[in-house]
Amino acid sequence: MTKGNPIEERQKRIRSMGLQKLLALGVLIILYVFFCIFGNGFFSKATAVNILDSTYYVAFMAFGITFVIISGGIDLSIGTNMMCSALIGGYLYKNGLPMWVCLIAVVLIATLFGFINGILIARLKLPPFIATLGVMMMTQGLGSIITKVETQRYPNSSAADGWYKTLFFKTANGFPTGLIYMAIFFIIALFLLNKTRLGRYTYAIGSNEEAVRLSGVNVVNWKTLIYTICGAFCGLAAIVYAASYTSIIPGTGNGLEMKAIAAVIIGGTSMAGGIGTMSGTLIGALLMSVLNQGLMSMNLQGHFQTFFTGLVVILAVLLDNYRNRKANAVKKS
Repeated sequence: MTKGNPIEERQKRIRSMGLQKLLALGVLIILYVFFCIFGNGFFSKATAVNILDSTYYVAFMAFGITFVIISGGIDLSIGTNMMCSALIGGYLYKNGLPMWVCLIAVVLIATLFGFINGILIARLKLPPFIATLGVMMMTQGLGSIITKVETQRYPNSSAADGWYKTLFFKTANGFPTGLIYMAIFFIIALFLLNKTRLGRYTYAIGSNEEAVRLSGVNVVNWKTLIYTICGAFCGLAAIVYAASYTSIIPGTGNGLEMKAIAAVIIGGTSMAGGIGTMSGTLIGALLMSVLNQGLMSMNLQGHFQTFFTGLVVILAVLLDNYRNRKANAVKKS
C-alpha cells in the first residue's frame, strides 16, 4: 500500500473542514428562518440585538480557545477565568481604583491564568485536561475568596463611570458597540492565525508536535504563548460580559467554557488538532446564540437550551470524527 501525498491529504482535510463550515452556516440560516416562522416575536430588531449581546463574550472566549484546540489542546478554565477576572476587577473598582485601571487589571489577570496553563502544560508536561481542570477550580475559588463571596457590580451607563458600558456594550440609543469590538478582535485573531508565525506553528503543533520539535522549533515557548493568548481573550470576554450583565456573581462561570468550545467545534475546528478556522468559530458562536434566543422565543426554559446545545455539539463531533476517519483512510490507501 502506498502512502498518499501529505500535501494532498492536508488539502483534502481542509476542503472537508470548509464543507463543515459551510454546513454550520447553512444550519445557522435554517435555524434563523425556522425561529422567525415558529418563534414568538423572534423576527425583530430587539431579538437581533439580543442575539448579538449574548454572542460577544462567547465569541471572545471562542477566539482564544480556537488557537488551543487547533494546537491539539483544550482549556476547561476559560469560563471561570473570565468570571474570576471580572470579579476581581469589580472588587478593585469597589475599593476605589479608576475604572480604566480595573479593566486593564481584568485582562492582565486572565492573561496570567492563561500563562499558568501554558507553563503547566508545555513546560511541566501535565495533560491539558487535568491542568486546565485544576486551574478552572482555582479560578472559581479565588474569585469567591477575594470578594468574600459578595456579588460585584459594575456601574450602569447612567453612573459616573458608566462610559465603559457605552464603550464596550451599547450606546444610549441602543447601538451595539460591542459588535465593533467583536469585529476588531475577530480580524486580529484571524490575522494571528493565518498570517503570522504563531498561526503556522499552531497548525503545525496540532498536526504533529514531535515533528515540529525535531525541526528545531521551541515548542514549549509557542505552546505557552498559545495558552497565554487564550487567557488574554478571556480577559476581553470578561470586560464585555461585565458591560453586558453588570452584576458578577461569585462561584459562577463553570459551564460557560462549553459554549465557547461548542462554538469552535460547530465551526469546523477538529478536536484532533491541526485543522480549524476563525471564521468557522464566529459562525459557531452566532449559531449558539441564535439557538438559545430561538428556544426562548418558543417559551422553552434553560434546560431545553442546554439539551439542544449538547445535541448540536454531539452532531458536530460525530461529523468531525467522520472527517478524521476519512482522512486516515486516505493516508492508508
